[in-house]
Amino acid sequence: MTTRSETAEAFRITIAVRSDDLDVNGHVRGPAYLAYGDHARWACLAAAGVDPERLRAQHDVGPVNLETTVRFHRELRPLDQVEVTCAFQWGDGKTSRVVQELRAPDGTLVAEVESVSGLLDLTRRRLVADPARYWRELATRPQLLGL
Repeated sequence: MTTRSETAEAFRITIAVRSDDLDVNGHVRGPAYLAYGDHARWACLAAAGVDPERLRAQHDVGPVNLETTVRFHRELRPLDQVEVTCAFQWGDGKTSRVVQELRAPDGTLVAEVESVSGLLDLTRRRLVADPARYWRELATRPQLLGL
C-alpha cells in the first residue's frame, strides 16, 4: 500500500457523542467508534464529490468493507465531541486502506480505526482490480481520497 500523496488534502469531521452511544459504564461503547469511522468515510466520499449511486449506475460496482480494526486509547464520555480524520492508502491490488484518527477537542488521540475495503462487481460478486480508478473518475476533489 502506498501512503497519501503530497497533494492529498486532509479530511476532518467533528461528531457529537450522543446519549445512545454510551454503555452502562457511562462512556462510548465500542460499536459507536465503528459508526463514527463509517460516518466519516461516507462524509469524506461525499465531500470528494463521489456519489455511490452513480458508481453503481455507471459501473455496477459498490464499496465493501473487508476488515476493520479499532485501537482504543482514551474514553469518550457524554457531551464530548470527537474529530475524525480519513487518510486513504492505495496499492496495486483490489483493496485500499483507510486510516482514521479519532481525537478529542484538546487533540488527545482517543482511538484509531483502520479499514480495508474494495469495490465489488455487483454482477460477478468479485472485487474489481484498481478500485482507485473508479473513485478517481467520479471524484471532483480526488485529493480528499489521496488520489
